[in-house]
Amino acid sequence: MATDWLGSIVSINCGESLGVYQGRVSAVDQVSQTISLTRPFHNGVKCLVPEVTFRAGDITELKILEIPGPGDKRQCGDLPQTEMGIPGVGCQVGPSQNGTGKALKKPMSSSAPQNIPRRTDTKNQDIIISPQQQCSKSYMDRHVETLTQSKGFRRRHNSWSSSSRHPNQVTPKKSGLKNGQMKSKDDECFGDDIDEIPDTDFDFEGNLALFDKAAVFEEIETYERRSGTRSRGTPNEKPARYRHDENILESEPIVYRRIVVPQNANKEFCTDSGLVVPSVSYELHKKLLSVAEKHGLTLERRLEMTGVCASQMALSLLGGPNRLNPKNVHQRPTVALLCGPHVKGAQGISCGRHLSNHDVHVILFLPNFVKMLESITNELNLFSKTQGQQVSNVKDLPDSPVDLVINCLDCHENAFLRDQPWYKAVVDWANQNRAPVLSIDPPISEMEQGIDAKWSLALGLPLPLGERAGRVYLCDIGIPQKVFQEVGINYHSPFGCKFVIPLHST
Repeated sequence: MATDWLGSIVSINCGESLGVYQGRVSAVDQVSQTISLTRPFHNGVKCLVPEVTFRAGDITELKILEIPGPGDKRQCGDLPQTEMGIPGVGCQVGPSQNGTGKALKKPMSSSAPQNIPRRTDTKNQDIIISPQQQCSKSYMDRHVETLTQSKGFRRRHNSWSSSSRHPNQVTPKKSGLKNGQMKSKDDECFGDDIDEIPDTDFDFEGNLALFDKAAVFEEIETYERRSGTRSRGTPNEKPARYRHDENILESEPIVYRRIVVPQNANKEFCTDSGLVVPSVSYELHKKLLSVAEKHGLTLERRLEMTGVCASQMALSLLGGPNRLNPKNVHQRPTVALLCGPHVKGAQGISCGRHLSNHDVHVILFLPNFVKMLESITNELNLFSKTQGQQVSNVKDLPDSPVDLVINCLDCHENAFLRDQPWYKAVVDWANQNRAPVLSIDPPISEMEQGIDAKWSLALGLPLPLGERAGRVYLCDIGIPQKVFQEVGINYHSPFGCKFVIPLHST
């Protein structure tokens, strides 16, 4: 009778519109063709209503998941395909053309559950499960897994074969103490009913707030300080970062003041590495060059070294390899070289010769004098062999702005040259050209300069230059260390791997 199915757990598929319901059968009405489920689940989620009722026309498929009995519980696969008082309601139900439902397989006439014979191999005690049993088992596994995940709990694998058997099915006995212990552990771990799962979701945020992250890391750091160990990836401890020119090995303390002059320096500079470079007076600087010349560093050598360093700096200011390469022959840079009739002018002519050799268009301005210094004459002879252009009139200088102006007009001794007309005319041209100015070996700050420089290049040791000298650079002209010691200067080279370095005011 229909009452024999009361209490059974079934799964009812009502199609895509209504979904799948699971629950325990509480009532079956043969007259109105309805079935009611208590404590129902809809698509794996517990319904808010305690009971739902279905019509036979709404049911697409019905599966019996569990049948209550006097003994063990039974699976759908162990049951005959019977009628529950509803046409077409059995273990597998398919939709009919009229929508009322039709049994896929012929139901048996008996209204009560009947035993299905089961084959048992007494040798290895294996149970042969029918395809319908496997279908019901896998469906119930998916149903319970979806249900437990929706409640925020972790479901552990359960063996459904021990909890859903036919009432009259004979369970093979397993011998041995080990199997009994495993069964008791399984019941202890997986024996809870899924209906006892609470409806409230697990509060992840609240439980995470209970973890004091700062206190835990502080405890770890305290332990590391006491034990002298260091864990990998401590959050509050940033790894040391080194530059490509820094040594990661510990060495002796760095001495930044490696150059000591016999008199107090009026002004001090520092390099990019932090080394202190004091300035020297013009008298001490002149004495240093004189002693170096006495030991073999002649004026010709000094002019050549100054010309090389100044040309390297000028090439860098003109753009370096980005500007001076075979693909940019149409962008040949132009440099205006302004020189006076003295040693400073000879240094500028040497620089212009090297620039012209590097495919730079050099325009050399040098005023006409009846008698020139021998050093200037020698440098002019070499410069005339290059592609450079020499002019003696300001009107021959270009009207358009040039790429760079190199100033070698001023010197330390001959201040009377500033009153010459050609000097004033050249100064006015340079100030109106609006090109950046590089000054080579400019005079000290007490002597006014007619042209404001953006960069200044000092030789050996810097002089106390003023603000109009711009940014100061220092070049190595090859003076030996013992020559510095001979004039009373404790000297250690600040250049490192370079011949021209920038200096910063302290």
